[in-house]
Amino acid sequence: PGISQLSTGAGISKPVIRGLYGNRIQTVLMGLRFDNQQWQDEHGLGLSDGGIDRVEIIKGPSSLLYGSEAMGGVMNIIEEKPASTGSIQSDVSTRMFSNTFGYGLDAGVKGSSEKMNWRLRAGTESHADYSDGNNKRILNSRFGNYFTKASIGFNRKKWISRNDYYFSLSNFGFLMDAFGSHLVDDSRLSRSFEGPHHAVLLNVLSSQNTFFLRASKLKFNAGFQSNNRQEQEGGNQISLNMWLTTGSLNLTWMKNIRKNSEFSLGSAGFYQTNRNVGSRTIIPDADFMEVSAFAYIKTVKKYFAFESGIRYDLKNINTFTTGLINSDAAGPGFNIVPFKRMYNALNGSAGISVFDNKHWNFKTSLSTGYRPGNLAELSSNGLHEGTSRWEIGNIDLKIEQNVCAEVWASYTNTWLTVQGAVYANKFFNYIYLAPTNTEYIGQQIYRFVQKDALLKGVEGQIEIHPGQLKQIYFRSSFSALTGQTSEGAFLPFIPAQKISPELSWFLFSSQKQKAPFIRLGADFVKAQHHVSEFETATPAYWLLNAGAGWQKRMGTKELIISLAGNNLLNLAYSDHLSRFKYFGIYNTGRNISLNLKLKFN
Repeated sequence: PGISQLSTGAGISKPVIRGLYGNRIQTVLMGLRFDNQQWQDEHGLGLSDGGIDRVEIIKGPSSLLYGSEAMGGVMNIIEEKPASTGSIQSDVSTRMFSNTFGYGLDAGVKGSSEKMNWRLRAGTESHADYSDGNNKRILNSRFGNYFTKASIGFNRKKWISRNDYYFSLSNFGFLMDAFGSHLVDDSRLSRSFEGPHHAVLLNVLSSQNTFFLRASKLKFNAGFQSNNRQEQEGGNQISLNMWLTTGSLNLTWMKNIRKNSEFSLGSAGFYQTNRNVGSRTIIPDADFMEVSAFAYIKTVKKYFAFESGIRYDLKNINTFTTGLINSDAAGPGFNIVPFKRMYNALNGSAGISVFDNKHWNFKTSLSTGYRPGNLAELSSNGLHEGTSRWEIGNIDLKIEQNVCAEVWASYTNTWLTVQGAVYANKFFNYIYLAPTNTEYIGQQIYRFVQKDALLKGVEGQIEIHPGQLKQIYFRSSFSALTGQTSEGAFLPFIPAQKISPELSWFLFSSQKQKAPFIRLGADFVKAQHHVSEFETATPAYWLLNAGAGWQKRMGTKELIISLAGNNLLNLAYSDHLSRFKYFGIYNTGRNISLNLKLKFN
């Protein structure tokens, strides 16, 4: 509960945690902070799920351990585990999607000895345009990617190291003002990117190291990222071309104090450059530098746990004269000039958990977060084709900070688990985009403004797993959230209330196969009438979903088959967090996906 996504069609999405997204949510990839120009609404993360073991979600301000841009939460992407010691393992998988006529291919091999492990993986995914619930094709909503991953790790008595490399090339079609004036109605199965599209070239190199000292341990993570985002907006020519390079260093020293406490002391460094090499610019060239220091302590006793910490961050932003951003003196963004700013912030958090080791667990926490404005919020000046807006930044934006209080409780026994949370997230100088009711060269002008704001919500989840009927499992989650400025205006892109029940039935199992399952679920989404000044209300809807899976071992091989169906009733609907909604375009209709995976052990 509390997790949703801001989407631009079937291929572009970004995580939303309790109504916060973009640069308020930090993505951690291969142990390091990941940046993919996610300041723009139509810029998704663009990551492949190939070679991923799981994704961890941390809700609420996490700036204490993760720094700026973690004021809304963290999405930590965990890579697959190394092979078992003394073995070589491989797998190959394929996926098929009915709605987009899409397919995915993925293969990997990994090996491990007592002192070293390695991994190689590569894959591709390709989708044609999607169809909505009226079976209407959404032209140029296609997307696809290629990726490769390589890893090498070392296991020594006093040193553990994992080193990863990730390469991907992704393409995403976009609608050009959502009117289709630049689009050609080609073959239904076409995957051509000759028309308007984004192309994102990504390289990530990461090294994660743990050193075991005499009475403590030291973690050292370092990495480099290169992100090239291009936009071809018609005429088969690249117009927007941005290079973002990032270097990161994280150092944490940890020591056990007495029997039940652990103390951590750390520092982080972050250096980033943005350069425009295309004919059109919407954000300036800039350099960023960030350094920080933090201290953290955690104590665990028989019936309670306590943790607290403090962090200081210093960030420098330096922008440079760039194209028309700074030279159009007669335009509406005449005040967007190169600048150099230094931002600093002190943040902390404290939390306590009380439990009885059997049934009950109560948690309460108070935490703070911060972030300076991103490049778009500070210095954008130009037409954003994907949003059909002329956006103008504000170089005088103050630092954005928040304080979040949360209470969480859970009860569990042999057949039932119930948990729930209430929270209030107070923002000081909340940055958001607002219309001005003026136009420039036929486009409506939007400016970034600041006001104090409050987001508050409630979440809950119930799980029923009867002790005598272990093959039956029921789960349902609920989330509700409101977000308003200090003047009472509603904030944009706040998810609607949602209830998601799900019933699973696990069939027989044996030594050679895991229990096959059948799953039936639904999403009941309430109408959203609490909208910002440039949004429209969204009616209620509900979706029917289902899935099934089967896994069987055949000697040294293991076959995994899974089938999933979403929006099985083929409903024509718009989610409130869909950016296509404002152009009268519905979300994806019925989609059935089949996944086949063969593992060799």
